[in-house]
Amino acid sequence: MLRKVKAWLTFSRIGGIGAIGFATMIVLANAIAVPAGQPTPGAAMSEVSAYFAANAGIVGGTAMLIPAAWLLATIFGASVVAITWRTERRRGDAWALVGFAGILLQNGTFAAVIACRLAMVAAPDSLVLWSLHDALFGLNGTFLATALIGLTMSGRRSDLIPVWLAAVGLVAAAFLLASASLSHFVMQSGGAFGPLGLIGWLGWVVWLLSYGVSLIRHQPDSGCATATPDQRHTVDSLEVCRARSR
Repeated sequence: MLRKVKAWLTFSRIGGIGAIGFATMIVLANAIAVPAGQPTPGAAMSEVSAYFAANAGIVGGTAMLIPAAWLLATIFGASVVAITWRTERRRGDAWALVGFAGILLQNGTFAAVIACRLAMVAAPDSLVLWSLHDALFGLNGTFLATALIGLTMSGRRSDLIPVWLAAVGLVAAAFLLASASLSHFVMQSGGAFGPLGLIGWLGWVVWLLSYGVSLIRHQPDSGCATATPDQRHTVDSLEVCRARSR
């Protein structure tokens, strides 16, 4: 039984579980914080101060979920690189690396966002901390868009994900990039431009869940599918392919 589990649990499937786990963690964190009144970018400072002064437990509790989410996101991105990198190198592409860079950058940027929230518990009246939080939160859309574009292009060009999922990824990236570009105006009047980031984020979550399913369904390459036509027709390569498929 254990041997069957090990055989099934390939790195691509671990990456798929990572994508689904990451999406679940961030949705759960928001499901806890938003109903409690977590302020949105551009909120009045009085609202911000009241929330952080009264909800230290919620801020700390949601922060506990996020480190695991970053780990899962990193595994997800690395699994796409592992699957697609060989064919991308042959084509002269590096979309998977672009996407993986986006994952790492969003991890780092959101670490700073969470740090600002934790610090606001100790200093709920700090306008500087909240302004920094809003700026980082908005600009993080750039890195989400980078991850979406890179991993979508890599996955689609390698037939890892379907066309509809690629469309979801690119549309979500466009909304997130637009929101990041308008960060200054979102901070000044969050209500007017906030839906841009929200639509992009919802697309990001759908994309993560669906990409995770695609990775779980992915059948590891035996090495024959990525061989060149000339290599497939040589006697030696044919024997290697047969040996790998046994």
